[in-house]
Amino acid sequence: MNPATSSRFATLALVTVAVIWGASFVLMKPAIDQEPFWDFLATRFTIATLVMVIARPRSLTFITGKLLFRGIVIGAFLGLAYIFQTVNLGLTTAAITGFLTGLYVVLTPIFARLFFKQRIRAQVWFGAILAVIGLGFISITGWSFEPGQLWGIACAAMFAAHIVALGRWSPGLDSYALTVVQLGTVTLVFWMGALVDGYQPPPNFSVWFAVVFTAVFATAIGFFVQTWAQSKMDASRVAVVLTLEVVFTALISVLVGQETLLPKTVIGGAIIVLAMLVVEWPSRRKDPLVPIEPLVH
Repeated sequence: MNPATSSRFATLALVTVAVIWGASFVLMKPAIDQEPFWDFLATRFTIATLVMVIARPRSLTFITGKLLFRGIVIGAFLGLAYIFQTVNLGLTTAAITGFLTGLYVVLTPIFARLFFKQRIRAQVWFGAILAVIGLGFISITGWSFEPGQLWGIACAAMFAAHIVALGRWSPGLDSYALTVVQLGTVTLVFWMGALVDGYQPPPNFSVWFAVVFTAVFATAIGFFVQTWAQSKMDASRVAVVLTLEVVFTALISVLVGQETLLPKTVIGGAIIVLAMLVVEWPSRRKDPLVPIEPLVH
């Protein structure tokens, strides 16, 4: 497969992941209303970590002291991001949570510039700003800011920190093993929270379905596809493609009756697609950031 074909296939794979993450976002909303979010996430990430280890047990042999330390630190950022996002999801709608989380698209280059003096192409900044505008069109309907929504902004900051840290520390390490350590770290964080007041398993089939779907498809497979795609595409392109998750979240929410389809949803979706095209426009240089994260999946 030549590089151009491989890159196009990677883009299609990421769009598929965005669909899965969009569906996961919608599934999580009613699930965490029936099961404590610590317990939901502990179960989900336990299953995801086991799936990855069972699928490739030899990856454990690539875990060195350096990889373990870096994976734990990076996993801590990821764990905090999921905690903040899930708390915010319990306080507001899936759409608003999606928008606030999507601010990572802009925070990521800001953090990279502030902490590591990385140069970010004007094309990337323009695409990121367009993506946020599109997210706003889709997500915000009669929205007045409330203090509880700071959880969503904190979530975006943690995802951005995770992206930047992973970009600085992942070169030279086995990406699959690093992912296993990260997910394992997140799992331990969630179990500490779940065991404080006693673990409650998923109470019914619908919650179990949400747990298994998000664990297998959104976490284990989603992370694997994302890792592979990033070997074919630069980070700026990956970041904007993944903002399609919010488009699919809105569309799936409409299909299942959680949201109402409005003209602004169509406008926002079109702006996000435009942002993807702007960032996808051929460039002779690659963006320095390597990995990129999704919303909550």
